[in-house]
Amino acid sequence: MAKIETPRPVRGTQDMLGGTTEAFQERFAHVVATFDRVRKLYGFQRVEVPVFESTAVFARSLGESTDVVSKEMYTFEDRGGDSITLRPEFTAGISRAYITEGWQQYAPLKVATHGPLFRYERPQKGRFRQFHQLDAEIIGAAEPGADVELLVMADQLLKELGIDDGVTLTLNTLGDAASRDAWRAALIAHFEAHRGELSEDSVDRLQRNPLRILDSKDPRDRPVADSAPDIDAYLTDEARNFFDKVTSGLDAAGVAWERNARLVRGLDYYRHTAFEFVTDRLGAQGTVLGGGRYDGLIENLGGPATPAVGWAAGIERLAMLVDAPEISVPDVTVVPERSDLEEEAIRIAAALRRNGQRIEIAFRGNAKRRIELAKKSGSQAILFVRDANRNRDSLKLTHISKDNDQATQLLLLILRSLPSEYSQLSGEDDLEAKKLLGHAD
Repeated sequence: MAKIETPRPVRGTQDMLGGTTEAFQERFAHVVATFDRVRKLYGFQRVEVPVFESTAVFARSLGESTDVVSKEMYTFEDRGGDSITLRPEFTAGISRAYITEGWQQYAPLKVATHGPLFRYERPQKGRFRQFHQLDAEIIGAAEPGADVELLVMADQLLKELGIDDGVTLTLNTLGDAASRDAWRAALIAHFEAHRGELSEDSVDRLQRNPLRILDSKDPRDRPVADSAPDIDAYLTDEARNFFDKVTSGLDAAGVAWERNARLVRGLDYYRHTAFEFVTDRLGAQGTVLGGGRYDGLIENLGGPATPAVGWAAGIERLAMLVDAPEISVPDVTVVPERSDLEEEAIRIAAALRRNGQRIEIAFRGNAKRRIELAKKSGSQAILFVRDANRNRDSLKLTHISKDNDQATQLLLLILRSLPSEYSQLSGEDDLEAKKLLGHAD
């Protein structure tokens, strides 16, 4: 019989297993748990949106001519003939839901989510074809205070993850619509005057997305991009005042920031604040969290003119920066001394778990083998089931602690958690338990 070949994992995906000190999953879970805790401090409600949407949702939000839409989206025709796309980002789906589900009634709406996203791009360090992001949005708030709150929340998240050292918040303004239009015209004139010095990609961007030339990584573009005019000369008074309120709010909250006049967003619906938290600890992929104000997006999707601001952060990239968290180990491992005590051991384990204790119980093996497994798991204590005679007033259990300082505390905790008939526990003086543990003299 021919050997069955196991299918290989798809390129750009990853499998994660928790429970070991080397496990990336532990870091990943730590990032998600910290995000959930921090977003609650700021009153952000959890939101869920579909993993796939009508392709039009992303084509309109990301722009038909962008690389994400033209090269990177996982798009397919379903059996009903509709064009469907796996979500490459969260904001478009949340914005679509804001319109179609009538969430305008809750504005200003503060929502947060996390989960998998999909882009067909070249896998590299910290970047996958199925990747995961944290996402936070405030929809329906035109005030600069919304931008400040999101940035302060992001700063606190990075601090609580312990990765703020070496991470810098860079900030820019894209102005209001009038400011942006005037600046865009000035940039086109500047780049047209130096067309011959630009890379092929930047010449292609010149008419459809000239702002992206400013952050081009091609060394041929840098002299022309660096000499291009900044937006400051084209800001309206209203736009300048908005940016001043954002920066003064950050100062008041004690959040450090730096101005980056070359930080842009190419799509026309972006307004005012654009920001990135960057680090040099991830090589070329230096942005760990980024976002901005997108006051025109919901209108682009057919909804009413609605101000909004948000950010996203790659969970994998954040997890690469955090220290390995402490691995969770069982409080107690329950070991039946004989096979006929198996059901009693299950009953005891269930009672302890219902009282919030982390309990391990092996599925097979004699007592000696189960003790070896308990030691390997890092269990803090072993609870021996020694007598299951239900006609007696008490059940004699033997608890052997690995740490004498914790023994009394654990004994009392176990007694409080068990049903009333379990009222006797013996400890280090139990010779039979010592013999099983290999502690006999």
